[in-house]
Amino acid sequence: MRQQVRAEETRSRIINAARVCFSRYGYDAASVADICTEAGITKGAFYYHFETKQGLFLELLNTWLAQFDTQLLQERGESLTVSDNLIEMAGSTSIIFKESAGYLPMFLEFWLHSIRDPNIWQKVIEPYRRYMELFTRLLEEGRSDGSIQADDSLLAVRAILALAIGMILQGLMDPQGADWGKETQESVRLLLKALRPAD
Repeated sequence: MRQQVRAEETRSRIINAARVCFSRYGYDAASVADICTEAGITKGAFYYHFETKQGLFLELLNTWLAQFDTQLLQERGESLTVSDNLIEMAGSTSIIFKESAGYLPMFLEFWLHSIRDPNIWQKVIEPYRRYMELFTRLLEEGRSDGSIQADDSLLAVRAILALAIGMILQGLMDPQGADWGKETQESVRLLLKALRPAD
């Protein structure tokens, strides 16, 4: 039991050290040795937990995206229409913007790197596909509850994701430029006007 706790603590230290090193040096320049030094561990301990630097970065990416999932699901109210739910979910991004500050260069560099490696790219694109499925389900529910009317559901889902990704990138590039949670919420509200049934 104690050994398991120690292993979890070491893994957590590696992840936190990687976040620091990737943000400080960039993905390509940060080495396993840098991460080990920052975490205060040996390379053997690193490779016990992660096979490669890429694997560690994907863990960071998935952890970051899991924050989106958790925050979005927390905002879903059972008594709200899907349209109102989407607006509430968009407002929750303030927390995500705050927690993601400083990560943009690291993620952009890794995504650029991953384009050259089809296996890594498949893992990077999986979350996007997951969000496509989530918002497709939400739009179908919205059509059922009468709060959304979309002749082309796929195009509507892509528009929602394009808005969300664009706002996230703007928020990461210019964190002090606006209240990005509020801006995202108002932008979703504006988009949903076009998807609401005519009175």
